[in-house]
Amino acid sequence: MTTTHLLYLHGFRSSPQSAKARQMAAYVAPHHPELTFWCPQLPPSPQEAMALVMQGVARWPHPSMAVVGSSLGGFYASWVAHQTRCPSVMLNPAVHPARDLERYIGEQTTWQNPTERFFFLPEYIGELQALGTHGQHPAAPEMVILAKGDEVLDWREMAGRYP
Repeated sequence: MTTTHLLYLHGFRSSPQSAKARQMAAYVAPHHPELTFWCPQLPPSPQEAMALVMQGVARWPHPSMAVVGSSLGGFYASWVAHQTRCPSVMLNPAVHPARDLERYIGEQTTWQNPTERFFFLPEYIGELQALGTHGQHPAAPEMVILAKGDEVLDWREMAGRYP
């Protein structure tokens, strides 16, 4: 089936203004103008982020949609793919975000705009744990792209999670 709708989910402290999100949007527009592309600004709360995403794709045809996510967005992409049974592509996905983001509890800034501040609250760790799909078989085809040299995530953990 042809993909008609594409969702891109950015990572922690990132935004739709990230290089990957902008490159994807810039490629999709001229090469696939028939494709509906959406990259929402995700709130810091994982629960709120996934509620926003699910509301945004509620009217999308799930059999012909796909989701792409990078880093924490890759973790979210796995969850969305399980909920909607759509294909997913995960770019250096976070494998243990609850563990890895615990050290970021408190005030943070975004990568793209250091003057933009937000709070990452302790309860978000539990929200991340509730979204885990580890141990579940993929609900639809998935592709994982791993790269060494990620500043935050260990590629070996990703390779272990997505063999």
